[in-house]
Amino acid sequence: MNSHPLSRRQWLAGLACAPLAFTQGAQAATYPDKAIKIIVPFAAGAGTDAMGRLLAQKLAEVFNTSAVVENRTGASGAIGAQFVAQSPADGYTLLLVAAPFTTVPAVLPTAGYDPLGSFTPISMVAEGPLMWACNKDLPVNNLAELVAYAKTRPGQLNYGSAGAGGINHLVLEQLKAQTGVSIVHIPYRGVAPATLDMMAGQIQVITGTIPALAPFVRDGRVKPLAVTTAQRNPTLPQVPGLAEQGLADLTALNYFGLVAPKGTPVEVVERLNQALARVMTLGDVQARLKADALEPSPLGAAHMDKFIRSDLQAWQKVVRQQGIKLDTL
Repeated sequence: MNSHPLSRRQWLAGLACAPLAFTQGAQAATYPDKAIKIIVPFAAGAGTDAMGRLLAQKLAEVFNTSAVVENRTGASGAIGAQFVAQSPADGYTLLLVAAPFTTVPAVLPTAGYDPLGSFTPISMVAEGPLMWACNKDLPVNNLAELVAYAKTRPGQLNYGSAGAGGINHLVLEQLKAQTGVSIVHIPYRGVAPATLDMMAGQIQVITGTIPALAPFVRDGRVKPLAVTTAQRNPTLPQVPGLAEQGLADLTALNYFGLVAPKGTPVEVVERLNQALARVMTLGDVQARLKADALEPSPLGAAHMDKFIRSDLQAWQKVVRQQGIKLDTL
């Protein structure tokens, strides 16, 4: 067996890397020994913000340290994502991600961050469906009937979204790509004003989270058509899933998870994984998720990496099929 002794240059390079490896190992062994900051890339009061504050509170309890939320808003979440991507990879600055983390770069590759290359996945936290809904006077009772109705009235129905490039927008484009319907997209600054306009008859259709739409469904002001998963959701069991309507390929998930800057030590990621897994077993957390029509999904970094890749690719396919082009958000 031939031996190849190290050259002086290789030996010096290895020696130079040793202190860095030692430092990272030492940091991981004592992590966390200062406050953890969770960047929420949306405004205070929104559903993503509420999830971030819940996780910060529970991680602080599990780690017996402090954890805070910092809202860095703008560009449909891109500003916050850019900030975390450029932060030190030490596990103390984390990004709470939701559906826009993958939809925004799918529709705008110049968004300023790479969901695959700029971050180290930590774990998914929870996932759940959106819900299709329409004005109560529209003569349809489910999504399949909406498709049939729209096909006889091309361009006559208006659909409101929370903004161009978001999951609400791309869910419509997915429907159009797979069914051939022509429904006009009207972007709003959030789902709430779109919902109000739908109830007033200014637009006919929207998608939104179940917690946002459920009160209007229950009092009869909004008609539910489908949840965006194959099966029904126990929060509103009367609303059909997609499989029973022959539209199972239209599945779309709203999700929450945590990522860190690229290069965060594996040991730190594992400690965060263990903490999140523990948080998801807490009774009050499970009750909160159930109320929001979400399922806990603390399955670790590998699962999250696979999910993010799959979700990004799926939305990129929709963007290509529909020829969607945005210059800005």
